[in-house]
Amino acid sequence: MLNVKWRPVAIIVALLVLGHFLLLSPYLDSRRLSADPTADDPLIDIKHPPPVTVTVTRGEAAAFTETLVVKETVVVHEDLSESQEKANAAFVILTRNKDLKDLRETLIQLEDRLNRRYHYPYVFLNNEPFSDEFKAKIRNVVSGECEFGLIPTEHWSYPDFINQTRAAEARKDMAERKIIYGGNESYRHMCRYESGFFFRHPLMDKYKWYWRVEPGVKFACDIDYDPFLFMEKNDKKYGFTISIKEYIETIPSLWETTMNYMKENEAKIPEKNLMEFVTNKDGGYNLCHFWSNFEIGSLDFLRSDQYVSYFDYLDRAGGFFYERWGDAPVHSLGVAMFLNKNEVHWFEDIGYFHGPLWNCPKGKANDKCWCPEEESIEIKNKGWSCTLDFVDLPNP
Repeated sequence: MLNVKWRPVAIIVALLVLGHFLLLSPYLDSRRLSADPTADDPLIDIKHPPPVTVTVTRGEAAAFTETLVVKETVVVHEDLSESQEKANAAFVILTRNKDLKDLRETLIQLEDRLNRRYHYPYVFLNNEPFSDEFKAKIRNVVSGECEFGLIPTEHWSYPDFINQTRAAEARKDMAERKIIYGGNESYRHMCRYESGFFFRHPLMDKYKWYWRVEPGVKFACDIDYDPFLFMEKNDKKYGFTISIKEYIETIPSLWETTMNYMKENEAKIPEKNLMEFVTNKDGGYNLCHFWSNFEIGSLDFLRSDQYVSYFDYLDRAGGFFYERWGDAPVHSLGVAMFLNKNEVHWFEDIGYFHGPLWNCPKGKANDKCWCPEEESIEIKNKGWSCTLDFVDLPNP
């Protein structure tokens, strides 16, 4: 039996051993955590715990009272939205209350594939007020801040220089010829708004970059980097996933109007641009355009005097209402005139679907996707896709 006079010493030794164990256990826990697969993710920072202080306070000798005080150890996972560099950017979504179901499905995918790590904000725009249900249900599925904006009436109505009788006759004629969206009046307002006004909404004023998202689109691959920062750090101004040829019936005079603008504004057109992407060998229009339902772009570019003057010229020509000019060819012709190939980027690695077309990564990049690479438009229908033509263009 232990001699009574040694009992206080034994108790102290036992307490010191216990303290030593408590000192090491957070370290062991952090080692265990570092073995977790998530530790390989450079975006996750597992901080080492602070030192543990062991204080032994001796009471009266007769009682041999030992008190062990251990400071609490916490393993901290940083909020990624605060701990990493981010661009001044937002997702912008033109939508309606009735799109809620499709939009929620899209946003859940976008959050899961990307934004749960970055928490970029969202700007939702509508020509009618958003319902309280819409706002609440959208906020429940996204990690970024949400702002809901009403489109000014003057941006979603007929300008005073448009002959509305002529516009109605044009819609009737196109509907009878079964031209896609030919008889749709609201579609024309949407195309005009996306072409020249969404970037002027007050909610967009504070941002420099935008990512356009539409209800019902799908994101099929994990995106393990920040596309906004990629654009910013690589001096890109416009990014796309799909490019195709437009229906000539919707834009019969757009090319001629654009050529007239270029002749009247030669000083605005840089010597090195991307006009080769939209022209045939004979210099005519090949109908190629970037599909604008997916865009990541510079708001400074859209706000520039060059682009705004081009949009205003087209607007005065009336083709948004007398024909059915889409925002995709309008954006694309603006990009082709004012930017060069190095300023435009194909996001080949972003798996993206807008019915009926896919952009799907190929080869090893497809390992983190659920989309079928053989369905990607530039493989499945090379004759309709313009993407490989863009890739083959020489750099300036």
